[in-house]
Amino acid sequence: MCSAARISNPEDVLDVIETLLVDAQAEEVTVINLSGKTSFADYIVIATGRSARQVSAMATHLRKSLKASGVPVALEGLREGNWVLLDAGDVVIHLLRPEVRAFYNLEKMWMAHEVVSGKKIS
Repeated sequence: MCSAARISNPEDVLDVIETLLVDAQAEEVTVINLSGKTSFADYIVIATGRSARQVSAMATHLRKSLKASGVPVALEGLREGNWVLLDAGDVVIHLLRPEVRAFYNLEKMWMAHEVVSGKKIS
């Protein structure tokens, strides 16, 4: 049985997450750098899925792929699929439907921190 290489560096975990989100056709992917500013994570990733089904599918795909790479992942909100939170240690991922993202506006909450990337992925 062959296992995937283990990743532990937050930047490498972030790279994997961004690649997986592109593959899953996530929209409006935003990465916020919290390094040295919080104790709970180095990065927050916020992405939008067009429907609850897509949000849940992206979360399932991320969890499976990250675990295969040796990254432990905790997950909340999968059943509803409106807002799914994945805790991958130094990287926290928020996957939301467009209406939920607009309502909670997480980027504004973290606006004082550096936005690493905030581009639409089509």
